[in-house]
Amino acid sequence: MSKVQGNVTVIDHPMIQHKLTIMRNKETSIAGFRRLLREIAHLMCYEVTRDLELEMIDIETPMAPMKSPAIKGKKLVFASILRAGNGLLDGMLDLVPAARVAHIGMYRDHETLEPVEYYFKAPSSLEDRLIIVVDPMLATANSATAAMEKLKERGANNIRFLCLLAAPEGIKHFTEAHPDVPVYTAAIDDHLNEKGYIVPGLGDAGDRMYGTR
Repeated sequence: MSKVQGNVTVIDHPMIQHKLTIMRNKETSIAGFRRLLREIAHLMCYEVTRDLELEMIDIETPMAPMKSPAIKGKKLVFASILRAGNGLLDGMLDLVPAARVAHIGMYRDHETLEPVEYYFKAPSSLEDRLIIVVDPMLATANSATAAMEKLKERGANNIRFLCLLAAPEGIKHFTEAHPDVPVYTAAIDDHLNEKGYIVPGLGDAGDRMYGTR
């Protein structure tokens, strides 16, 4: 189940919402948080890829030759905004193991809240591929917006953004900067606090995944 609000799709499947509630709980362990993020990634990946184009190919079963549907075109790309994006990436690769992977290294300066890029590595021929960018949180959207710019500079023209939680401020910023990029999220929370964190949110996703502060 999904609700579409403009260019934003809220994936409100009951299993996703249940798992997200456990992730939000501050008592959930690091191991539990990682496992749940991976499980939610499976479910969200199913939704964000539901309209992939298919083509008929010739195969042979143990019983007879046949034409059967397969995903058309070049292998899609999962682009992880480091470091927290890797939690979603791992689950999505479970579902689409042949996908190509891009890594976009960005961190948020806690004083200015602006993104700082430190790494970028992506497959070739981005202009011919669907790219699904993953980051658990769309808070200020500064990092996500900058990541889109880097991908577009390298020829990407078919991009989707997948996150676990979003803030209204982040959605506004992102969709104004990149109206051509659909956003998929499991929930839209209330607001950002003065430090740029989503409220009620779930804290810092990277810290909760890796046990850092």
